[in-house]
Amino acid sequence: MDVPKTNLAVSELTFSLFQRPLHPELFRIYARRHLKTERYEMLLWATGCSHVVSVFADDNCLTELISGPDQPLPRRGLVERFPFRGPRTHKCTLSRGLSYMTDFQVEKMSPNLYRQSHIDLQRFARNRGLFVAFGSVSAEGLEPFSYIDFEARRDELHIHAFHAFPEQLTIIKTQSLFDMRG
Repeated sequence: MDVPKTNLAVSELTFSLFQRPLHPELFRIYARRHLKTERYEMLLWATGCSHVVSVFADDNCLTELISGPDQPLPRRGLVERFPFRGPRTHKCTLSRGLSYMTDFQVEKMSPNLYRQSHIDLQRFARNRGLFVAFGSVSAEGLEPFSYIDFEARRDELHIHAFHAFPEQLTIIKTQSLFDMRG
C-alpha cells in the first residue's frame, strides 16, 4: 500500500464543500464504503489522513472533503473552502431542500492521549465505521490514522471523522450532518 502524506502541517489542509460529485481518479483511496437507502446514497472514501464523502439525494449532490495543498480539485461546484486553523461551524441549505452542517476542531494532545485515542477509536471501529492506520510512516512509535464513522437515519446522514497526525500530536475532528428533509 502506498503511504499518504502525513507530515503536512495541519494548517495547510483545507475543508471543502462541493455541490457536485468528484471523480475518484483525483484521489488515492485507501478504503471505501457505499450506502444506499430509500432517500439517499452515500460514497465514503478514506484518502490517507483525509476523506471524501458524497451524498446524493434526488437531483442533489453534496461532497465534503479534506485535502492537502497539492490536491488537484475542480473549481466548478465549489461552495465553501476553509483552512484548518481552529474550530469552525458552517451551515448551508441548497435550493431543493438538502441542508448541511459541519463542525470541526483541531486538537493538540500529549503522546499518551494520542496513543489512547488511537486504541479507543480502533476498538470502536471493530463494530462500525472505517478505520485505516498507516504504521509504515509512524513518528516516535505513533501511527497516523483515520477513523470515519457514519450513522444513517431515514432523512439524515451523520459523519464523524478523526484524522491523526503523529508528528504534530494532532487530531482533526469533524462532524457533519446531511439533512434530506427539505
